[in-house]
Amino acid sequence: MNDRVLAEAIGPDSGTQLRIKQAILVVLGIAALAIAAKIRVPMWPVPATMQTFVVLTIGAGYGMRLGFMTLIGYLMIGAIGFDVFTGSSVTNYGLSYMFGATGGYLVGYAVAVALMGYLARLGWDRSVGRMALAALIGNVVIYAFGLPWMAYLFLADKGAAWVLQWGMTNFLVFDAIKLALAAMLIPAVWKLVGNARG
Repeated sequence: MNDRVLAEAIGPDSGTQLRIKQAILVVLGIAALAIAAKIRVPMWPVPATMQTFVVLTIGAGYGMRLGFMTLIGYLMIGAIGFDVFTGSSVTNYGLSYMFGATGGYLVGYAVAVALMGYLARLGWDRSVGRMALAALIGNVVIYAFGLPWMAYLFLADKGAAWVLQWGMTNFLVFDAIKLALAAMLIPAVWKLVGNARG
């Protein structure tokens, strides 16, 4: 059990029941990502969402393969036109939205969720300290994809300071809160699982 992720430690672990569990987890993960994208948390200077928190916890809880499949499913649903992204709407949706300002961050989500799953497989999700470090690395990965795409779209017109402010610095305080929540949640669930098995 030491190399398992949470999704593997809870519920069926073989056969048809495992496949049903995985399908349910994918659907629930996609729903959580869509809901988190639409819930605006009042913050200064811009409102924020809980989507990064959901991405990081899905990665740690589901593992690399199931987490990545969940993110790809979410992106595919958005690509065909469903209003599941933070800034999507009835007039701005699908691939046109995905190639806009947040496109790089969406790609970063998929990479970050896979990385979180890999680190969880190594046991980084069992302690608050390591989970915090994993979440920080995952967040860096998201910005590593998001900021260059923002720069590609806006650097020439708006400048580097604008790209950094609206692509990263406006969100760092709330990011820290989300990382802390993820770092506490996953190890706490592991403790509950351990107690239930004990």
